[in-house]
Parts: sequence; C-alpha cells; structure tokens
Amino acid sequence: MRWPIYQASQILQSSGVIAYPTETVWGIGCDPSNSSALNRVINLKQRDAHKGLILIAGDIKQFDFLLHDLPIEQKIKLQNSWPGAVTWLVPHKNRVHPLVHGQFSTVAIRVSSHKMVRDLCAQFNGPIVSTSANLAGQATIQNAIQAMKFLGHDLDFVLQGPLGAASAPSRIIDLQTGRIIRN
Repeated sequence: MRWPIYQASQILQSSGVIAYPTETVWGIGCDPSNSSALNRVINLKQRDAHKGLILIAGDIKQFDFLLHDLPIEQKIKLQNSWPGAVTWLVPHKNRVHPLVHGQFSTVAIRVSSHKMVRDLCAQFNGPIVSTSANLAGQATIQNAIQAMKFLGHDLDFVLQGPLGAASAPSRIIDLQTGRIIRN
C-alpha cells in the first residue's frame, strides 16, 4: 500500500479529518463511528446535522453490516450498480452513528469507482464519510490547492491525487421506493 494511503488511514483511525479526490469533486471524510470527527466535519462544512452524511466504501462487502438482511432483489440491484456513480439510500436500522443518518431512517451509501478512494477504504478496513469539501451552498473544490487554501487549517491531512473522470455527482436513489432523489 502506498505511504500516503496508509498515512490517511492512520489519521482517520485517530479521529482525524482528511480531504481527498473523488470521482467528481474533492471530498472531506472521517471515521463514521467517531463522534468527535463527525462533529468536526459538520462544523467545517457549516452543515445542518439533521441532513446526514454519505458513506463510501471500496467494496460492497464493507457494507455487509447494513445490507446482510436486505431482500436478495435489492442486493442484486446494488451489486449491479457498483462500483460507480450511484448512491443508494438504504435502511440503517440504527447501525450507523446518528450524525451519519441525520433525521432519516435511511443512510446514503456508495461503492466508489475511484482507485484512490477504494485503496483508502481497503486500508481503513471499512467505509468512510464522504461529503464535498466545500462549505454548504458554496462552489465545489476541484483540486488539492483549493482544498488546502479554503480548509487547510481545519484538516489533518490532504491525500493528493487526481479527480476521477465523472462529470456529475452521483445519482441518489431510494432503494426501497426506487424514487430518484438526485439525477
């Protein structure tokens, strides 16, 4: 495993907040089970805590704790869309931190197609929080220089690398209803 990936994973495991490239924009993330880190991300983004956060993984198996009791048809739907730019809203059944699911009975999850993100989640050994690295309502951050300029003093690490080739944010679909939340 490359040293920067290992370093970023160690920082996540130590309550840290990092910035990293995703398929379309720069993201910030943390350990989804760490209250302190989750509060830092929410405060950094100036985001309403009731909105919840997205979890990303490098492999669908990293979401087994959420997906193991889903109907087989729903599991197949997820498997057929990942890795890729589809974020699914799945029932969380109180298996994730309240700051991750916010006011909702579902949690947003995605298996990333970005190699660096996949490697990071593999090294971290689980999903991480992923939210765009901009303040709520502001323009997205497109490179490491912008991430360091706007957020650097609030970050513990910037995992430098290229953005993926996707041109639009992931679609968001409710797994139970099929309703498209964001196209």
